[in-house]
Amino acid sequence: MDDVTFARALHVLAVLHWIGGLAFVTLVVLPLSRVLLGVQGAVLFEAIEKRFSEQVRWSVPLAGLTGLWMIVRLDLWSRFRDPAFWWMHAMVGLWLLFMLLLFVIEPILHRWVVSMARHAPPPTLRRIAFLHRALLSVAALTVVGAVAGAHGLFLF
Repeated sequence: MDDVTFARALHVLAVLHWIGGLAFVTLVVLPLSRVLLGVQGAVLFEAIEKRFSEQVRWSVPLAGLTGLWMIVRLDLWSRFRDPAFWWMHAMVGLWLLFMLLLFVIEPILHRWVVSMARHAPPPTLRRIAFLHRALLSVAALTVVGAVAGAHGLFLF
């Protein structure tokens, strides 16, 4: 069972990096970027987001792999048939959404968003901030549900 403990520790570390970084970008970087004048805010956001994106491209797949490892090793497939374990679906859904964002959507739209941010920083950063707040809200609900559910408290 030591491999499951190790997988759980890596899983928590990966999620901490991923969701903690999302919170930092959403709650610190974007508000700061929005108060800077002109293109400076967009440039700041782009530089920090690029660095974080490079890192999170490791932590999100690691979270998925370690989560799958625990499901297989502990034979937790039946939880996906039980509505009380809604948070298992939420974790998988959130992971799939971020995998799509990081590896499909962001690479396709990156140049266009950077161009928009340089030509019209305030509205572009406002839209990005809205998207980040929505993602962080869903992630926070998922984390609360997963931690509570893993400890026997079923919220729904």
